[in-house]
Parts: sequence; structure tokens; C-alpha cells
Amino acid sequence: MEKALNRQRVLLQHLQPTSSFPSSSAALSASICAAGDSAAYHRTAAFGDDVVIVAAYRTAICKSKRGGFKDTLPDDLLAPVLKCDQVSRVRLPRGLFAPIRMGVQTGCSVLQPEKAWSFWRFHLALGLNLFHPDTVPIRTVNRQCSSGLQAVADVAAFIKAGFYDIGIGAGLECMSVDQIDRVQKVNPKVEIFAQARDCLLPMGVTSENVAQRFGVTRQEQDHAAVESHRRAAAASVSGKFKDEIIPVSTKVVDPKTGIEKPVTISVDDGIRPNTNMTDLAKLKTVFKKDGTTTAGNASQVSDGAGAVLLMKRSLAVQKGLPILGVFRSFAAVGVDPAVMGIGPAAAIPVAVKSAGLELDDVDLFEINEAFASQYVYCCKKLGLDPEKVNVNGGAIALGHPLGATGARCVGTLLHEMKRRGKDCRFGSGMGAAAVFERGDCVDELCNARTVQKNNLLSKDVQ
Repeated sequence: MEKALNRQRVLLQHLQPTSSFPSSSAALSASICAAGDSAAYHRTAAFGDDVVIVAAYRTAICKSKRGGFKDTLPDDLLAPVLKCDQVSRVRLPRGLFAPIRMGVQTGCSVLQPEKAWSFWRFHLALGLNLFHPDTVPIRTVNRQCSSGLQAVADVAAFIKAGFYDIGIGAGLECMSVDQIDRVQKVNPKVEIFAQARDCLLPMGVTSENVAQRFGVTRQEQDHAAVESHRRAAAASVSGKFKDEIIPVSTKVVDPKTGIEKPVTISVDDGIRPNTNMTDLAKLKTVFKKDGTTTAGNASQVSDGAGAVLLMKRSLAVQKGLPILGVFRSFAAVGVDPAVMGIGPAAAIPVAVKSAGLELDDVDLFEINEAFASQYVYCCKKLGLDPEKVNVNGGAIALGHPLGATGARCVGTLLHEMKRRGKDCRFGSGMGAAAVFERGDCVDELCNARTVQKNNLLSKDVQ
């Protein structure tokens, strides 16, 4: 009953001449008062506590060992996305804590102890430029390939719980420095349990398992790879990635002469526009003699970083910051480790349902293309429209810097939703999945869909 009375008060505000809300009946039907209608996304009258994204940036993604960041240290790679103009506009008074959650993954572990100095240097650099260094806590997150997204979700949860008002979820991977190594010492009891043993399988082997178990053909995988490169190339040439990429000034060392050359990296260097089915068919399989996974239909080993700035809507409005998106839900779902790549097919429906939506309500999906086998399976399992998924290419073309990919996907998704405007409202993706709503700083209701039928009587009193 209290909710019903609250919505009635909101309706009266619409009718007041001094109200700042739109007065047309069409706008009214799409407004907060529609929260009692099943066709409208449920909102409350006071949504200043919404967790919103005001900035999401990344570096370019480069091929490890031979790309633009091959001689760039991890902390030097992450710092630029945290110092970019939008993030640095937010100045916090002393005493207001801000969580910095970083999804940093080096193979199958977070940072090794001997590399901890990188984070202290980064911490100081961040504190001196953005916040007070003695009040900013840092925590690393490890959910493997979903680490960057988990970092964003953790910050959103802390803000929603009232622990913080603002935070950064970031991701970093320098695969030129940190290699994917097998676990050196394993408890012998692991051999007793098949699923425990499967947790140690190389990811490429799990890709072959997915292809075999679910009947994903080599041709389907190669076609997915061709499409990923085609879309990424088109997005890059048209300048779509410029909104999300922060140029990084660094150096490249000539391996023959040792001469250092200063460079500025602002373009993904793994995209191959000329990728085609004929060339991919010639590649040998990597993980299984008679398998289907090749270097051409799997993600690239890459270097990259990304950062997402989140805060309460009320604080964003107070500081006059644009609202790029709204964090709506998050879900992480376990699957059989032998086919770990199918995670998105399990997590996306849970996240979407948690947001009060159906899959058909989601306008865009960003699904990590760790391997074409799992990507193809997830799209088929969920029955997704190919024109809604990875519209600007995915990890097969762009690269997959493990700890950074989750944060990268958030930025790519939200910037594309912003370009598409009012016809694109919700987006989701990843093995651990989250749902985001497109934001807009001009009118807090302009991203609400018009409701065809509207019963203004709240469900609370029906």
C-alpha cells in the first residue's frame, strides 16, 4: 500500500504546472507511473540510488609478445584509462572512500607476490592524480576470464549496499609479461574426482569438448571467426572504437637493435580484415589431432586494460556527469568444468530474469569469444538473433586480455547502446553475466519505452 501511495504522489507531481516532467500523455505513459504496468520496466519514484556508469574506457588491445604493448609494463598499461579526462573530472573530498576493484588475472592466478610492487606504484599514481592515496582501498578479483566484469559487479554491489558512493571496476592483462602456466603442484586427491581433474584442463581442450558434445562444426566455428573480424574491421574503420579507446603513449623496443621508439597506441592491432573461410580451412587444429579448434577460430593472446567508473545516480547528477548506463543485475552460474566455455548460456538467462526482463527484451549482447565453439553454442542455445550479438566483433578479432575482457565488454556495449539511442535500451553478456540499461543525462526518463497499454492502478492494490 505504501508503494501505491507513493506512485499516486508521483502522478500528482506530473499534474502540477511547475513539474519538470514531460506533460504529454505519451511521455506520461512511459514515465515512472508506469511502474505498475507489466509492459513497462519497473522503476521507483526516487531512483537516485540507482548504480550508474558515467565512464567506461579501455586501451587498444594488442597482440602479446609482438604487438604495440609488448614492451609496456602492466601498471603503465592500466594507468592511462584511470587518468582519462572523464574519470579525472571526479574529485572526491578527503574522507569519502572509493573502492577500486581490479579484475587482474595472470593465467590461472591473480598477481604473484613478487609482482605486488606494480600495484603499489599504481596505487600511488592513482591516488596522486584522482583521490587521496591514504583513503583508497584496492582489492584484486579473480574470476578468470570474467574478472573484469566481476570487478564491475563488486563495485556496483558495494555502492548499492551503501558502503561507497563511487568506485572503479577495472581489468588488466599483460600476457606479454605473464604467461598461462599449468599448475605446478596439485593435491593428489584431485585424481579421485573427475570434475576436479577437469578444472585443470587447458581451455583449448574444453573448447574441443564443447564442439564434440554439442555438435559444433569446424565450418560453424570458422564462419564465426570470419564474421568477428569483418565486424571488428568495419567498426574500427568507421571510428566506432574511438569513443572507448584511450591512446597510450609508450615505447616499442626493436628486438634486433635494442633501440627504443616512442609510440602512441590507439588502434587494436589484432584485427585481420581479410580473414576468409578458405584460409581458415587450411589451418591445423591445435589441441586435438582430429579436432576443430585452430589459431584462426580462437581468441588471441593479448595485452590490454579497461576501467568502468560507477556511482550513485544522485551523485552523478550533482556533479553534472553524463549517465552512460545503469547497472541492473548480475549473475554467475557454474557449469561442468569440462565444457567451461558454455557459461554465458547459463548465466545470461539468470541475469536477465533477475533484471525482470525476458531475453527478447535485450537489444544487444556482448558474449566473450574465447573460442568459436563455445560462442556458437551459446548463441544457438539461447536462440539469439545474430544481429544483436557482438555487433562490433569479439575476442577472436579484437583479442582476449583475460582479466580485462569483462571491463572491455561493458564499455563496448554501453558505447554502442549510446550510439543507437532510444531504440536500444538493455544489454547483457559474458560467462558471468550482467544487464545494463542505456543511460542519458538530458532526461532521466527518455530511455523509457512507450507503453502501448497502461493500467495506472498499481499492482500493489490490485
